[in-house]
Amino acid sequence: MELLRIRRRAPLAFALALACALAIGASGEGPVILCLGNSLTEGYGVSPEQSFPSLLEERLHGSGYPGARVINAGISGSTSASAVSRLQWQLRARPDVVLLELGANDGLRGLDLAATRKNLERAIEIAKGAGVRVLLAGMKLPPNYGSDYTRQFEALFPDLAKAQGVALIPFLLDGVAAKPELNLADGIHPNAQGYQRVIENVLPALLPLLRG
Repeated sequence: MELLRIRRRAPLAFALALACALAIGASGEGPVILCLGNSLTEGYGVSPEQSFPSLLEERLHGSGYPGARVINAGISGSTSASAVSRLQWQLRARPDVVLLELGANDGLRGLDLAATRKNLERAIEIAKGAGVRVLLAGMKLPPNYGSDYTRQFEALFPDLAKAQGVALIPFLLDGVAAKPELNLADGIHPNAQGYQRVIENVLPALLPLLRG
């Protein structure tokens, strides 16, 4: 008898599940933000939930995007040379926005900035070709790398964003860099408190892309 009752309830349960699925499909899922970067994105030295992609997802859930999903595609040590191949792989997730945070390691290694620009430019073009909005994270170098090189490095990001017509975070680590209390002992990577500040640099540039 119990088995019979379960069978009779099954069509109703299926109908309810189908209705829920259709409702979700009709309303659409939240935006997907792909954070493609290096150790700054990965969250070197902090727990996964303290990385800025995790914090960003949490903030978006409380900012009118409860279904938002933020993908942490950060790999420590990555340079801009990895941008294209990694982006092509990550586009399988069908992101709405790509936050491109690469180039810092190029600068720290003193690499050719023309090659850095070309790598980032190609990644941006691929993202735009796939219909994905791009948010480029600007970076700066410590002054000990020489005034000419540091100036050219800093200018690379706004120049590229303007040329490609994409959004820009002027300096991802604004308010964090060179502040010991907001960084790990290495003086390069933010600590948990520092990443809370990084989010304040990301959100003003990201939210207009989600609305538009």
